Amino acid sequence: MFLEFFIWGAWFVTMGTFLGMNLQASGAQTAAAFSTQSFGAIIAPFIIGLIADRYFNAERILGILHLSGAALMFLMFRSESFGVFYPAVFMYMILYMPTLALVNSVSFRQMSDPEKEFASVRVWGTIGWISAGLVISYLFHWDSVDGMARGFLKNTFLMASIASLILGLFSFTLPKTPPKAEKGSQVSISDILGLEALKLLKDKNYLVFFISSILICIPLAFYYQNANPFLAEIGVSDPTGKMTIGQVSEALFLLLLPVFFKRFGFKTTLLIGMIAWVIRYTLFAFGDAEGGLWMLIVGIALHGICYDFFFVSGQIYTDSKAGPKIQSAAQGMITLATYGIGMLIGFAIAGQVTDVYLNADGSHDWNSIWLIPAGIAILVVLFFLVLFKNEVLSKKTEPQPIKR
Repeated sequence: MFLEFFIWGAWFVTMGTFLGMNLQASGAQTAAAFSTQSFGAIIAPFIIGLIADRYFNAERILGILHLSGAALMFLMFRSESFGVFYPAVFMYMILYMPTLALVNSVSFRQMSDPEKEFASVRVWGTIGWISAGLVISYLFHWDSVDGMARGFLKNTFLMASIASLILGLFSFTLPKTPPKAEKGSQVSISDILGLEALKLLKDKNYLVFFISSILICIPLAFYYQNANPFLAEIGVSDPTGKMTIGQVSEALFLLLLPVFFKRFGFKTTLLIGMIAWVIRYTLFAFGDAEGGLWMLIVGIALHGICYDFFFVSGQIYTDSKAGPKIQSAAQGMITLATYGIGMLIGFAIAGQVTDVYLNADGSHDWNSIWLIPAGIAILVVLFFLVLFKNEVLSKKTEPQPIKR
């Protein structure tokens, strides 16, 4: 689990900065590179549902995917143009996104009580992501002004390649996790994509939440694509290391989520999460690397509220509405809608906005760039506030700190 998320955190956070500084990529090209995550999320259910769940042990396909990913990551390290880089990152994300489900499958199948045991394993994923950022900023200084000027950011892909190679080989030593489904069993595209859960959209409240989930992914895409390049461009030291504050915050606010559910209810909790996006981007718009650095740090630290209070709460809400028969299908549908459709739209808009506010000297008008996702988040807040009617979740679906 540590290696799984160390690999992702080793390159994904700094990719926007690398593309702009090393490959002179435009905002639209950078958006296209980040959008590969969405394509991977859309295609992943087919790989899991049609192949991994029926023909191969989970630990073996996990190993094959990471070994293949190591080769693609090395190609990204050697890329000297966006034309060479993009096909490699596209293929890599097609292979990597299914591993997020596979590593969970291997974990769950070895546990007698996943609800109690999984948290102590999954937390190492968060530690892995944080460790990657700390290594980049404070051990190798690849994202320092001197490091970026000398092109050292490309070494993040080499580090990820080595970690992927290690995990690929290590995966074959994991406990055997054979497929549960019979090889000859029939599976429909509807089952794989969770389309049976579309019946939930007949519920007006859930429809409002579903649309809000897609729309709030637009501001989320701005953060993934622009946060690291923004911090680096305005002169914040060790930007990747400072961004790990967001992951620490995510872990802490997850523990507070049950308290907010109990005290304020589901609707208010979601609204707090969406309002946090507005505050975060407003702080980014007016903060700077000197006297306004505290605004940037607070904006980064709000990641826990932004993510946990909306996306994790949304997963819990979806589970409560679906019922046991279509629980898996419903989770698949909301994941496809957010990380697939929502993020694709978000990255496309973020790329265009970044190009529009590009100055003649190569810098950006970050104040204007960040106020746009802040404005979008305000509109989503108003949409959700007016149309969503508060509901009380049953006790069995209330969030527990161990579920992550």
